[in-house]
Amino acid sequence: MNRITARRRHPLARYAVLLLALGLVGGFYTLVAPPSERADAAIAAGRADDVAQGKKLFEQSCASCHGLNAEGTANGPTLVGVGAAAVDFQVSSGRMPLANPGAQAPRKPVAPWVNDETIRQLSAYIQSLGGGPTVPTQEQVDPAKGNKAKGGELFRANCIQCHNFVGSGGALTQGKYAPPLHDATPTQIYEAMITGPQAMPVFNDSIITPEQKRDMIAYIVGVREEPNPGGAGLGRIGPVTEGLVAWIAGISLLALAAIWITAKKRQAQ
Repeated sequence: MNRITARRRHPLARYAVLLLALGLVGGFYTLVAPPSERADAAIAAGRADDVAQGKKLFEQSCASCHGLNAEGTANGPTLVGVGAAAVDFQVSSGRMPLANPGAQAPRKPVAPWVNDETIRQLSAYIQSLGGGPTVPTQEQVDPAKGNKAKGGELFRANCIQCHNFVGSGGALTQGKYAPPLHDATPTQIYEAMITGPQAMPVFNDSIITPEQKRDMIAYIVGVREEPNPGGAGLGRIGPVTEGLVAWIAGISLLALAAIWITAKKRQAQ
């Protein structure tokens, strides 16, 4: 007993007790913490070995604009915390890597090195830096499981101001624009809603639930297949082109009618 008491008074005893307490607290937390909190972010986005390969791809194709550690530079924002979904959206749609910086990154053919595997690896690396929205599952984006009618209501309430009522897109300010959604995949549509690329706001799950997002995807995909009952679609961008065509056709018919009437009068004289 005297030996234990003597050791308790040792100058290093307090540090030993502190280290033991920290170890016990850490071990207890590891046991009781939810799996989602203690899972490695890289594994959540893909295989663990994807992170190393993704880092190499990032250094080769992205670091010149986003910085060696994705901290951001004058030519590109930080990618820490943007998540795998943002990477998948930007790279799979050809918007990144960006060849010519401008007001907005346009959709274009993907780079030669881009494929499903490299996108997964790059996404895993960015996800490992600070978490963020992950790539949705196939079930979350399956249009067949969505309700088109409800999706149409949600789309008209939240999206037509920029994207038009059939997703044809439209102009914004300062050289930006809402892109057409005709070529966007269901996964890209979902990712755009949860990451807010370019000038688009973020629609997180507290604003639009995952089920509602799937309903909107069902509407967007379904409206592409709808026929144009009135004839030519005219870009399906609404009354602008329809009014222009009516104006040009109407003025032309009036001009032809005036010429015909004038010619008839001359013949009568």
